[in-house]
Amino acid sequence: MTTRSLFATRFYEGQLGNAALLEELEHSCRTLAEDDRAGQQWSKAHGYRGYTSYASLDDLPRRDPVMGDLVKTLNRHVAAFAKECGFDLARPLKLDNLWVNVMKRAGTHSGHIHPHSVVSGTLYVAVPPGSGALKLEDPRLPMLMAAPGRLPDAAPDLQPFIYAEPQEGSIFLWESWLRHEVMASDAKDARISISFNYR
Repeated sequence: MTTRSLFATRFYEGQLGNAALLEELEHSCRTLAEDDRAGQQWSKAHGYRGYTSYASLDDLPRRDPVMGDLVKTLNRHVAAFAKECGFDLARPLKLDNLWVNVMKRAGTHSGHIHPHSVVSGTLYVAVPPGSGALKLEDPRLPMLMAAPGRLPDAAPDLQPFIYAEPQEGSIFLWESWLRHEVMASDAKDARISISFNYR
């Protein structure tokens, strides 16, 4: 008898591996959170606990050389992930957008996907204790109908949800159709991350 796992969902976990760049990125993120009035207003209007540049700044890699350096590193990680996924690409994936998140305690982001992109991801810049995990959802979940729940000790690839715990410098990548959620932070200090999409 043979049992095979079919239709794998890939999830990439890498490291920035550059402490000096990570420190510069944290400074840039905190400065943006203090100076970007449009981002502050959007965050407040949309109930975002903290600050995000998601709707206010679309030129961060050109505006800030440190962000430009980050993109060069991300390009290599995304290329490695695309190869692992077996994508048939006529040309390399290209950064579509990139934004900063500075989340206060109890900050969260409900389940969502990233339409019109191929690969999405997050670099974790500051991860104080209690920051919370990235929750990933089995894409088959809406179709499981009468399937029973899974045992707590079942293999990770059988679980309906996976909780990926980041560290400072972690780079997480996934295919953009994969539904995910940012769990609420219980940290005393801000959880800082930079999220991005490639097309």
